[in-house]
Amino acid sequence: MEVRVALDTNRLTDLFQGDMALADLLGTCEEVWVPLIVLGEMKAGFYGGSQQHRNEALLQAFLAKPTVGILFPGRETAESYARLFVQLKRAGTPIPDNDLWIAAQVLEHDLQLITRDPHFEHLPQLVRG
Repeated sequence: MEVRVALDTNRLTDLFQGDMALADLLGTCEEVWVPLIVLGEMKAGFYGGSQQHRNEALLQAFLAKPTVGILFPGRETAESYARLFVQLKRAGTPIPDNDLWIAAQVLEHDLQLITRDPHFEHLPQLVRG
């Protein structure tokens, strides 16, 4: 069975902090995607932190792996975002905008989202790990 995942910012941070169980899991995946929004959040953390060069080197090494890619939003992402936004608004369970964009990309590409954020549970159609 092909395993295709996307990483949320908190899990990518965990990976860079030495989460070996996560590293082992990602090593079994055929595809590992980093949504552009996650990349932006990571870079913002790097610029605001004290280990910018170390973290940038870790990110570049991770992105250089043959099974890892950056997931770019497109027109369908905007459609998915809009549908999710309305779904959550009607349910009274909004989530942060960046996470909504991440969810839209993950659903668009039929991926499993590796995250620790519980608010993604408000999207039952989203497969989480």
